[in-house]
Order: sequence, then structure tokens, then C-alpha cells
Amino acid sequence: MPSIIKKQCKWYPVCPMKRFFEQGRLDKKWIENYCHGKWKDCIRYKMEENGRYHPDNMLPDGSISESL
Repeated sequence: MPSIIKKQCKWYPVCPMKRFFEQGRLDKKWIENYCHGKWKDCIRYKMEENGRYHPDNMLPDGSISESL
């Protein structure tokens, strides 16, 4: 049986979520669930695709993290 390979979000290399994760400031669940998972459900992805502003500390679910 073939394994399922998850595709990475095209914005991940330049997304602040990547940087925050690499700095140890963002839980791995965000990266697994959105950036390498269901990235089409990511609010950041949708806003980027539509050319809409979103702050760096906005999480993939659209909430704002004051700690980032």
C-alpha cells in the first residue's frame, strides 16, 4: 500500500510560523496540522492568497498570539 505524502504549504518557506517554530516559540502541532497538513484550512494561507494583510503573530486558525 502506498504511503500518503503530505504536501507542504507553498508559503511555508517565508511564513513567520516557520520562523517561530524554528525558534522554539510555536508548538509543533501548528506546523503539523496546517503547514504540512491541511494548509488550505489555514486562515493565513487564505489571506495571503487574497492579498490581504495579516499580522505576523496571527496563528493559522486566525487567532492572535500576544506571545509571538
